[in-house]
Amino acid sequence: MPIAPAGLKVSKFADKLINPRNIYVAPNGDIFISEANTEVKGAKKLIAKITGKGKSDRIDDSANRITLLRDNNNDGIPEVRSVFHTNLSQPYGMLVIKNYFYVANTDGVWRFPYKAGDTVLKTKGQKILDLPKGGYNNHWTRNLIANKDNSKIYISVGSGSNNAEHGMANEIRRANILEINPGGSGEKIYASGLRNPVGMDWATGTNTLWTAVNERDELGDDLVPDYITSVKQGGFYGWPYSYFGQNPDPRIKAKDQKPELIKKAIVPDVAVGSHTASLGLAFYNGKMLPAKY
Repeated sequence: MPIAPAGLKVSKFADKLINPRNIYVAPNGDIFISEANTEVKGAKKLIAKITGKGKSDRIDDSANRITLLRDNNNDGIPEVRSVFHTNLSQPYGMLVIKNYFYVANTDGVWRFPYKAGDTVLKTKGQKILDLPKGGYNNHWTRNLIANKDNSKIYISVGSGSNNAEHGMANEIRRANILEINPGGSGEKIYASGLRNPVGMDWATGTNTLWTAVNERDELGDDLVPDYITSVKQGGFYGWPYSYFGQNPDPRIKAKDQKPELIKKAIVPDVAVGSHTASLGLAFYNGKMLPAKY
């Protein structure tokens, strides 16, 4: 088990999951776990086995399922466990709005008829939005969050490359946080230039969205810092033309640079270190932590 700071304790809540990637707590307290992984096929899978990479990375088929856990008496031991839904496509983000359960697969957002307390999704779902699937080096995750009144849904979509080396035509609707209506209509780019935004949450007591972003590779061990940041509507955060504000990426050819766009690049709020691959982000609203926190 991880070693916790003084005053805190870590205990096992659930095991025997297959590559759990994301946790969503529904309004009724049910806990949903999305299980998925990068799908390695063909020659890449063979190379991973030969080089030993397959020992550190899961290279088997993705579980592509969601597991439900329910701890009725809050003793840290779930009394109910069920496979909530299967046959998904690298699911990550989950969300409940009214009588619908939303799932963000790597290639689109689905919603399913749902009522609080369901342990299995039995009714056929509807794909309400297509998304560009997959992406560079694990950028297949698609997260979901709704605003306070559930009138808008926000979707994180990572880039399809490291630093746009395949051209910007490959990056349409990528490296963005998208905004849609609950039925899938009204798509807008809420913020752009976010290379791989994953974790999202609302700052306590505000209407300010925050996200955790994985920045680019191959500029050295100390560049570029991954970060967490507040997200300004309509804001541009640099990728691929600049990093951490208005620092130009030297690999972008002069003819492809966008100096006017770089001038608008917002400096993220908090650097968390280069290549940390920080994914989760949550504001704590409870009262159980020791006073020093």
